[in-house]
Amino acid sequence: MSAGPRAIDPQASVWMKRRPGERRRQGAGESAGLDRGRIVRAAIGLLDADGLGKFSMRRLAAELGVTPMSVYWYVDNKDDLLEVALDEVQAEIPLPDPESGDWQAGVRELASGYRSMLRTHPWAVRLLGEYLNIGPRAVALSTAAYRVMGHSGLPAEQVAGALSTVFQFAYGSGTSEARWAERCRAAGVGEEDYYNEVLALLRDREDFARLAEVSDVGSRVTVAEARDREFAFALDCLVAGIEAMRDRSSAD
Repeated sequence: MSAGPRAIDPQASVWMKRRPGERRRQGAGESAGLDRGRIVRAAIGLLDADGLGKFSMRRLAAELGVTPMSVYWYVDNKDDLLEVALDEVQAEIPLPDPESGDWQAGVRELASGYRSMLRTHPWAVRLLGEYLNIGPRAVALSTAAYRVMGHSGLPAEQVAGALSTVFQFAYGSGTSEARWAERCRAAGVGEEDYYNEVLALLRDREDFARLAEVSDVGSRVTVAEARDREFAFALDCLVAGIEAMRDRSSAD
């Protein structure tokens, strides 16, 4: 009797393949000092410089000074490489000490690190919605996050929801800032200059006068400083909300 179709195709993720790691034969790429780590680092560099739309295995091979076939001895295809690169950049997110007991500081560190990673690697924004994101770096991040939130006093069934709120907030902030930076780069203007141009247009429109007034941060702080200030305040509100839900649950 047939066991029936599998619920998940192992090819749906590089981390679910039966033979993870390098598909390497003796001598392949060795003359060029090639290995999977070098390939992933080069891929991240190209993605940071040119974006996801211009990335190709052929361009990567040229960057490495090898033939495309040499690269394929270490990764099966472009999707696998992008998924590994996505996991690798998540290692840049600092992992708080879950045993410190200071869950509020841990949540702030996780959210800030996640936002920073997305701003540094705008291409990761799209990939986070396309891949399963279950590589070793992502799992380490999730494990640390659960352990930190475990000290919040929330009931166990609410921990996942609280973490989802934290990461969705950080993802939203990081995504909007990353896309803004990409837009400015494509237009060939600096972020401050572009912001000031938009603000000048708002000032000339009566219906946007109030918006221009509250948005006029240029004379006081930079756009980056304003974003950091707003992010920190919003994060304080989020932490306060978690504390309020914890107290409500304790009172029930």
